[in-house]
Amino acid sequence: MNSIDLLTPAAPGFAVLLQGLALSLGLIVAIGAQNAFVLRQGLRREHVGSVVLLCALADALLIAAGVMGMARALGERPALAAALALAGAVFLACYGWRAWRRAHGQHALQAAEGRANATRGAVLAQALAFTLLNPHVYLDTVLLVGSIGAQQPAAMRGWFVAGASVGSLAWFGALGFGARWLAPWFANPRAWQVLDRLVGVTMLVLSVLLVRHAIDGFRGLAWL
Repeated sequence: MNSIDLLTPAAPGFAVLLQGLALSLGLIVAIGAQNAFVLRQGLRREHVGSVVLLCALADALLIAAGVMGMARALGERPALAAALALAGAVFLACYGWRAWRRAHGQHALQAAEGRANATRGAVLAQALAFTLLNPHVYLDTVLLVGSIGAQQPAAMRGWFVAGASVGSLAWFGALGFGARWLAPWFANPRAWQVLDRLVGVTMLVLSVLLVRHAIDGFRGLAWL
């Protein structure tokens, strides 16, 4: 076996990893209570590592559960898999369009001041509440990311979960540990306009890829 044989299997896996990474970042980069909380903890330099790790780990577990659960549900239902791919494409297209619309507005992320000197347990309880009590987290990580990840071949699903999890960890890490440098940037509406445009493009590209996957799925059904 030569070096080319060893590298070849990683090439499609890396592409799937990048797809999971882009989808995760596109969904998580938004103004919300969880992001504002992580930013606040970073500004206060209070239990930052624990908060970042908890938020990223919770996302990774939900993503993995979503991908594996949806994969089992769709394994024997190719028509449903194709329909969900098409529905996911519509959702991402709408999400991308909304991001483009937000790019023309004025908004910023502010880290509200809170009670000082909170214990690690109290801070982690708040972080867990911001993560798990938000209904959108289940729509995004379990249903949407899960259904898209489940479309991947079985050997590629681990790459997809890894990419999506790395995206979550990278975002929360940058938000928490880079808070003092990022806070002025996040408070600038112009910066969010640029970011929303990037998110919009990413979501629209992923939407096109899902449409192609759905078309291939429906074509496969036609041959059955």
